[in-house]
Amino acid sequence: MFELFHPQARGGNVFAKKPNRWDLALLPLVLAILLALAFGASQMARPFAMGEALEISLDPSYLPYYLLRTILRMFIALGFSLLFSFVFAAIAAKYRTAEKAMIPILDILQSVPILGFQAIAIAPFIALFPGSLLGVECAAIFAIFTSQAWNMAFSLYQSIRTVPEELKEAARIFRLSGWQRFWRLELPFAMPGLLWNMMMSMSGGWFFLVAAEAISVANQDIKLPGIGSYIAVAIEAENGKAIAWAIGAMLAGILLYDQLFFRPLLAWADKFRFEESQGETAQQSWLLDWMHRSRWMSALSGQFWSLLRGALGWFSVRHDGTAVEARPRVQNPLWPRIWDGVLLLIALLAVYRLVVFVHSDVGWGEAGHVVVLGCITLLRVMLLIALASVVWVPVAVWIGLRPQYSQRVQAVAQFLAAFPVNLMFPLVVFVLVTLRLNPNIWLSPLMVFGTQWYILFNVVAGAATIPNELRLAADNLGVKGWLKWKRIYLPAVFPSYLTGAITASGGSWNASIVAEYVTWGKTTLVADGLGSYIKQMTDAGDFHRIALGIGVMCIFVMFLNRFFWRKLYLLAEDGSR
Repeated sequence: MFELFHPQARGGNVFAKKPNRWDLALLPLVLAILLALAFGASQMARPFAMGEALEISLDPSYLPYYLLRTILRMFIALGFSLLFSFVFAAIAAKYRTAEKAMIPILDILQSVPILGFQAIAIAPFIALFPGSLLGVECAAIFAIFTSQAWNMAFSLYQSIRTVPEELKEAARIFRLSGWQRFWRLELPFAMPGLLWNMMMSMSGGWFFLVAAEAISVANQDIKLPGIGSYIAVAIEAENGKAIAWAIGAMLAGILLYDQLFFRPLLAWADKFRFEESQGETAQQSWLLDWMHRSRWMSALSGQFWSLLRGALGWFSVRHDGTAVEARPRVQNPLWPRIWDGVLLLIALLAVYRLVVFVHSDVGWGEAGHVVVLGCITLLRVMLLIALASVVWVPVAVWIGLRPQYSQRVQAVAQFLAAFPVNLMFPLVVFVLVTLRLNPNIWLSPLMVFGTQWYILFNVVAGAATIPNELRLAADNLGVKGWLKWKRIYLPAVFPSYLTGAITASGGSWNASIVAEYVTWGKTTLVADGLGSYIKQMTDAGDFHRIALGIGVMCIFVMFLNRFFWRKLYLLAEDGSR
């Protein structure tokens, strides 16, 4: 059931077979994609010297080129995010000792604003590729990576931790090694949720695209060719028509990679659902159907899966279940205590450095003021996450239980999740200024505008994996209404909801930098909060107060995750056993 590789895949010479009509239909599409990728990659590595101006034109005819550059960056970042998720989630989920350090580190990474990562990464990447635009491109890709990786890692970690015990027992009976268990059981089990989070990660990349592509280094503004830079220039010029063109280009790009990438993956991953057959409710993809009918693609995929099947033999268990090597090793209880002591010392050192920094560089009054601003932003985040949960959990469950509808709303949801909040600034500024509304209240929804979709996507993925037999049993027993939600739907999607809520919470803290400080032309609206404080200090170039704001944000997110979300995670794990 949870076999990652297609059981009927066979190798062979790819081009030994005569092409059929599906090969001829796919050939222009494949060649067009390869040519576009080659052209975009060549442009990313062209010569570049610091001080050289990179002009961004608002002419709509440049948008296809900008769209290509942006999508190429986002998919490169997505590939690195996927690799990071595999390594991080597997280690954190399987080794409790490592988990004690890795999950807090992930909390910190999730809470650091993209501006913080960008400030650290720009200079090293540029120094690594002198005289080439590739250094700036790598800095932009790294910034996009930081907006994609964390929720994917959380999703995979949560899925591995909640694999049903009967499946783990089956893996032990078949004597699967840790390597084989990951590829044959844990990754297939996590695949539906991971794919939806990959879509959300792509959308998250769009959300922070302006910050990623419009880079400031050495008192120079570098705007890489891309949709994010196009939007930044349009906002500076107060050009509403250009913003409308940018929205159209975004929609075209999302529809394109939804049809050519995510829709085929979702249809392929439908085999990993619990039901034996999905019938008419299965995901459909015209491209996947074409690939199945293509002789060349079938032979090529057969060779690919054959190679991967061979890789499953790596690190296999060489003994049976009765051998001495199969017996679990008794761990010395002293080592976990030593590790806990090391973590405690690191935490105390961090607290000491923080106290020294506050005392000598910013002052306790300023620190207290920032903590109060953090409490204001915390109140906004928790209130908005609660409201988004009430709205989107029922909608997501309804969509997830009806895959035929999820296909229809999939691209729309991706577009709404990808819609940069910056594009709403003209409307927000006009409405708030005209109606004289309080920015402290009415700027708040912008924080959750791009992050509420984490909840929608994760709950849709969780609801899609509810066994059809369980739903039929509930119908036969006459379980309806609130009782059905309480006993079946909500417990089933609870782990997925937590992953979405945690990433939505972390994303909302990051989004506060954009949402609490809104600028359109010469008009600026400011709401009290930690995000607006970091933004104002960034504009002023006050490094010490930027560090203070980011540090306080990390502390808030860590404590929130540790003492609130973590408790709910443990509850979800107990419920899955």
